[in-house]
Amino acid sequence: MARRSLVQTTKAAAAAVIAWIVATSVLELPQPFLAPYAAVFLVQATVYRSLRGWAQQVGAVSVGVLLAAAAGQFIPSVTVALGLVVFTGLLIGSWRGFGESGVWVGITGMLLISYGNATEPVLLADRLLETALGAAIGAVLNAVILPPLHGERLRTATSRLASAIADVLEKTAALVRGGEAADLLHERMRDVRSLVAEAEEAIGWTQESRYLNLRGRRETREEPLANLVSLWPPLAQLIDAVSEAARSEQPFRHPGEYARGVVGDLLEALAEVARSGDPDKLDRCRKLVEEIDHLLVTPTDEVTTSIGLGAMALPARRLVQRLGAD
Repeated sequence: MARRSLVQTTKAAAAAVIAWIVATSVLELPQPFLAPYAAVFLVQATVYRSLRGWAQQVGAVSVGVLLAAAAGQFIPSVTVALGLVVFTGLLIGSWRGFGESGVWVGITGMLLISYGNATEPVLLADRLLETALGAAIGAVLNAVILPPLHGERLRTATSRLASAIADVLEKTAALVRGGEAADLLHERMRDVRSLVAEAEEAIGWTQESRYLNLRGRRETREEPLANLVSLWPPLAQLIDAVSEAARSEQPFRHPGEYARGVVGDLLEALAEVARSGDPDKLDRCRKLVEEIDHLLVTPTDEVTTSIGLGAMALPARRLVQRLGAD
């Protein structure tokens, strides 16, 4: 992530310098301060955002220029024109189509009115040209030179979520066997839920960074992380079932010692698969699921516990299925 930040910062600085040189030395625009300003803000976190931002920024600045021109022609008082242009510009800029560039409508109008450029068509055209130029340079530079990818964010999220899920499964196995506090387990589950949200955000960034990206084929695949995210619903159901059985004073809800041992073995095996990411290790998990199914249908001294065991069996089976889906 530090490397990506350094690359993006370097590109932003280069874009500002290039925009300034082109605007001053090539086009000879007077006071082209908007060119480097726009260039910096268009070196964004993804290529898609840079290209979308270019269209939004040029559109917002164009509306701001038109507002300033209209105010300069029909409102003689600079103070009144300034207030009306800022108010109207910010109101128009709140349209979601402008995105984060919407504020440029009011700001552009304010700058042109305050600098006294609103009545000079040539200067108005210059402001629009330099903004479009700077934004284009920033967007193109971001798209062509080491366009940003977010594989590192994805890999970090995958590692953290896999480790947290494995830890929770191991703690759940201890609770099933009677050696762990349910309250502590629920605290760990809140951590997992937070990591799931981070993982979903990382997946979104990865998918967006691949779009229109010349290096998109080199991006890390998000399927392994998406598969881990899909474990959240059955994992939460399993924790609820185990916690409810552990708190219950009714013997028919809490599985007997042997059944709890099988469930504990299954959860520890699932933890190993989640941590290693190796679906080939699921064979033992599948055998343990079959053993749980056998306990549910075979009359034994412990089958009075079938309600609690059945509540654990379904989410445990789903965990096995989803870990093997990659």
